[in-house]
Amino acid sequence: MNVLVPFAEGFEEIEAMTVVDVLRRAGIKATTPGLPGTIVTGSRNVKVMTETKVDSVVEKDYDALVLVGGSPGYTNLSRSGKIMKMIGNYHRDGKLVAAICGAPTVLAEAGILANVKATVYPGLEKYIPKPRNEKVIVEKNIITSQGPGTAIDFSLAIVEALAGKESARNVRQQLVFR
Repeated sequence: MNVLVPFAEGFEEIEAMTVVDVLRRAGIKATTPGLPGTIVTGSRNVKVMTETKVDSVVEKDYDALVLVGGSPGYTNLSRSGKIMKMIGNYHRDGKLVAAICGAPTVLAEAGILANVKATVYPGLEKYIPKPRNEKVIVEKNIITSQGPGTAIDFSLAIVEALAGKESARNVRQQLVFR
C-alpha cells in the first residue's frame, strides 16, 4: 500500500505527523509531498522537509490520498488543480480518500461528498453537504474526521480500511491508545 499525504503550506502539524506515523507503524508506505515545495511551514510555524513536491507526484503510484487540515493548509490544498483532480480520480476509481479538520471541505469542493455523511472541524459544517457531529466517519471509500484531537482515531480508521482490523488493533496496542 502506498498512501499520499500532501503537506500544504499552513498544514496542521499534529494531524500530519500522526497520520504518517500511524500508517508507517502499520507497514503502510506514506509519502509526504509538499505544496508548493519540499520545505513547508505548518500552521504553528513548524518547518518540515517533505520527500517530494506535489507537482512531482505520479498519481497512479498511490492507492490512497489523505488530506490534513490546518489553516491555511486546507485552503491551499483546494487551490491545487492537481490535488482536486486526484480527489475526483481516486474517488471514481474506488480508492480511499480521507480528510481531517478543514480538509473535508476540499472533498466537498471536489464534489465527492454530495451523497455522503461526513464530519469536519466544528464551525465549518456549512461547507459540506451532510455534516455529522462525529469524531470519524467511514462511508464507502471516504473517511472524514474533525481535527487534531481525533487524529489517532482517524489514522487508525485509515489503517483498518487499508490493512484490516488486526493491523489497526496491533497499532492501537503499540500506541497504548484506548
